[in-house]
Amino acid sequence: MTDDEKAILTMISAAGDSKAKAFEALKLAGTNDFDGARRLLEEAREIDIAAHTTQAKLIAEAMNKDSADQQAISLLMVHAQDHYMTSQLARDLIEELITVFEEKEKEIRDIGQSR
Repeated sequence: MTDDEKAILTMISAAGDSKAKAFEALKLAGTNDFDGARRLLEEAREIDIAAHTTQAKLIAEAMNKDSADQQAISLLMVHAQDHYMTSQLARDLIEELITVFEEKEKEIRDIGQSR
């Protein structure tokens, strides 16, 4: 296995870890543990940053190769990109959902306190 392939597999793994943490955060939000949910989203964001660093390195290396030396985009890299973008989308969407849930919970609490 080449170094690039190892890096690509690391990117796929990081994307899976990030997405898993984002969905864990959503479950915590469902129990009104918004602080825990935000901590998990921050962990997911840090994992995404590491995956992005790997992605940027791989792209930069591909761009710096002579056109005669450039390999066709590998199916593995396309697969990694798919996982990476999906994990980012999941994290972003779940972050918005948690914000909505948190605001609704505060509204319910405020209504209960005003009675």
